[in-house]
Amino acid sequence: MSVWPEILPEPSLEGREGVLVSVSIAVQPRLLELLLEALARVSFPINPQIYHDAAIVYHYPGDRDETEATTLVEFPAYAGQLEEVRQALDGYGFGPAAIQVSSMLAEIHEQAGAEPAPAGAAYVSREWRKHRAAAAH
Repeated sequence: MSVWPEILPEPSLEGREGVLVSVSIAVQPRLLELLLEALARVSFPINPQIYHDAAIVYHYPGDRDETEATTLVEFPAYAGQLEEVRQALDGYGFGPAAIQVSSMLAEIHEQAGAEPAPAGAAYVSREWRKHRAAAAH
């Protein structure tokens, strides 16, 4: 018997179209109907969860944070379906910065952390919060 822990691969939920992920889309409230129309164009059913009191917290160098109020639309999808979602959103003017994709298991266990900033961004990372009041902590 070994005292060293056995290294296991990270568990995931998979189907024919790949790993199951959680898709979050940040949208201004006035554009929510347009976003839902874009999502209705994909070839698979989407039953979104909508968080009207959400926020995106941007983390900057020097421990400075900025919180931006937003509406979040979330739904599960398979990795193989993400390109179709991106194309539908692009067709309605929603850019890639509006989308966050995370592990479904991390989302279920609320372990989704801050995502790193894209190259050239002023911020270091950002977190998507379903409830703005939680962003204040």
